[in-house]
Amino acid sequence: MIGALGLMKERRFLPLFITQFLGAFNDNLFKNAMIFFATYQIFNSVEQETQFSAIATGIFILPFFLFSALAGQLADTHDKAKIMRIIKAAEVGIMLVGAAGIFLKSLPLMLVALVGMGVHSTFFGPIKYAVLPQHLAEDDVLGGTGMIEAGTYVAILCGTIAGGLISAHAAAFAVVGVALIGWVASLQIPPAPPLTHLEIDLNIFRASHRLISATMHIRRLFLAILSISVFWSIAAVLGVLFPPLVKNVFHAQKDVASVFLGIFSIGIAIGSVIINKLLKGNVSARYCVPSVLAMTAFVVDFHFTAKYWPVHEGPLLKTMDFVQMPAAWHALGDLIMIATTGGMFVVPLYAFLTTTVEKSQTARTVAANNVVNSGAMVLGSVGIFGFTRIPGINVEDSLWVVAALALASAWCARKLHKEGDVPRGRDICPTDQSL
Repeated sequence: MIGALGLMKERRFLPLFITQFLGAFNDNLFKNAMIFFATYQIFNSVEQETQFSAIATGIFILPFFLFSALAGQLADTHDKAKIMRIIKAAEVGIMLVGAAGIFLKSLPLMLVALVGMGVHSTFFGPIKYAVLPQHLAEDDVLGGTGMIEAGTYVAILCGTIAGGLISAHAAAFAVVGVALIGWVASLQIPPAPPLTHLEIDLNIFRASHRLISATMHIRRLFLAILSISVFWSIAAVLGVLFPPLVKNVFHAQKDVASVFLGIFSIGIAIGSVIINKLLKGNVSARYCVPSVLAMTAFVVDFHFTAKYWPVHEGPLLKTMDFVQMPAAWHALGDLIMIATTGGMFVVPLYAFLTTTVEKSQTARTVAANNVVNSGAMVLGSVGIFGFTRIPGINVEDSLWVVAALALASAWCARKLHKEGDVPRGRDICPTDQSL
């Protein structure tokens, strides 16, 4: 990573980095600004707030489920730089629609823009990784990939926090401006002509089925993808619950909800560092079960923290007022530990995806994982909304769903660990070569 910083001086990498960073930032700025705007300025009931948060999360993720296979095909068969410029130009139009929705207080317009951003991210994601081997020397690809990953998580964190700190109208201007800068940056990306000639399957359901079938018959991959999918359904559920939970249970403003989401991102990063230190380069699931069981315990504790939260009258609390409450540090401590143990659980599983198959098959393996993950996240978002509609169920009671999903993750991880670790030198499994 340190050596890869030199790539930031070169045209073959810097415009791509800026383009993808601004795209990830804009996704999260708009999505969170919209959810917080609806939660705090449009709706006045926890049922409506939870419903809208679930719908927003689900429709943003749905394009990943539907179009990931098509996006991968386009990335392999067309000039990647040209596609990126088209995608970034489309982002400007999408954000204009979203900004109009905010100013007009039109939820349909905001949701149309959110779907558009989901499609934008679905098609941009495979390209930003596929272009690196064409633009970088072989020795720079790993470092460049690490820089892109790091930049994406930093952008997500910054966009999430900004969505809670600035006003909705300021966010409307910001997302359009950021989209324009991203489009200008994309114009500087060097050409990346296609390296193969494949017939594109425009049937998104058949293409997705073929993509998944080529991977899921390998038991180790099946269990890893299943475990990752359950984990990200947990993340989707928490993302749905945070805004109404912060407003109606913790009696706090949207900047506190933004802090909750930011802490979750930071915790996953901390967990990633810890588990890499523990595993010392070995691809193993041996720490996954204790990690996710610890995560379950912290989720349960967070539930009781919310359930017995002291009643607070008066205006909604700002962040500085919130953190002055002794119970707040208990809640924030639970959150950081939920995310840290979650990071320790999920990071080794991604290593199984790229070390179980031949290097030439890793891209489609990751794409298959993305399809299954996004489907699980949509189900999680819709399912938690249905759960909160049950009479007598409060928003804090919905955290029991998270605890149950965490136990399901532990079961999947235990099965994966029984399948054995990936030894050094890569235990290659063949995949279906027909794709």
